[in-house]
Amino acid sequence: MINRFLSLVASGSALALALLGTMAAVGQTPAPGAAPVAPTPSATVPADPAIWVVKGPHATIYLFGTIHVMKPEVSWHTDKVKSAIESSSTLIEEVDNVDQADPAQMQALMLKLGMDQEHPLSTKITKEDLALLDAAAKKMGAPGEQVMEPMRPWTAQVILSVVPIMQAGYDPKSGVDIALAAEFRAAKKPIQGLETMEEQLHFFSDMPQAEEVEALHLQLKEMDSSTKDLVDVVEAWKKGDADTIASIENRSFEKEYPALYTRLVVQRNKAWAEKLSKLLQGEGTTFVAVGAAHLAGPDSVQKLLEAKGIKSSRL
Repeated sequence: MINRFLSLVASGSALALALLGTMAAVGQTPAPGAAPVAPTPSATVPADPAIWVVKGPHATIYLFGTIHVMKPEVSWHTDKVKSAIESSSTLIEEVDNVDQADPAQMQALMLKLGMDQEHPLSTKITKEDLALLDAAAKKMGAPGEQVMEPMRPWTAQVILSVVPIMQAGYDPKSGVDIALAAEFRAAKKPIQGLETMEEQLHFFSDMPQAEEVEALHLQLKEMDSSTKDLVDVVEAWKKGDADTIASIENRSFEKEYPALYTRLVVQRNKAWAEKLSKLLQGEGTTFVAVGAAHLAGPDSVQKLLEAKGIKSSRL
């Protein structure tokens, strides 16, 4: 379930790595094996992800959906994607230079927004959930739930989601956003962000505590299926199947968490559509890469642009 959150928020994997460092900073021990598994290189797996183009009077925008963690062997640079990248003078992602986040700054933000040492996690959740948390922590290689005691419920939820994904071979360093940033940086092309890292962390930290606790409860209940959800999304993304991504990511997410869905998807998509509509009034070609779920379904960026009279065409 939380995997849906992280596929919508670019800082998810960087956030998890910062959390592991922050745990050490507050006297806890990060889970052994929490770092990404380095898989043995295998045959290249071709992918054909969806890409759209939007045109203004003198400006062009390519819209490309990303997956924020990926297995290294997936090859997604199709001819369409390569051509769009080469013709673009600027890259815009959810967060600019997400791969170069300052670890010290991230840990400071996590101590501020994600930790609550005065009120241990075990005092906020039920005994049943505490037992599930202890079992999940041990399964990840930690000594038990005590490593998460200083965390707010949402931070524990992120750890429970991201660490198993990383252990399954999905590497944030192979994420599409990071690969694109490195490519544009090597070409000496500017990289901009639609949001800041701190703004993205507030999407989680501004949740009411009751929502945090409920979301952690559901994550604990769905531990066995949450990684499968990501696998299904990745498979749909590799096929360019935006309808399936919308079904997995948005429709079920909207049903289970309507308030959070509005905050993480609808409100952000509206803000981005407004920024992009203004960008289209200028000049030049821009490559815009955001989480694939933002470009799928009835609340997608494309639909919101269409409501403004701006049509998107799939390449």
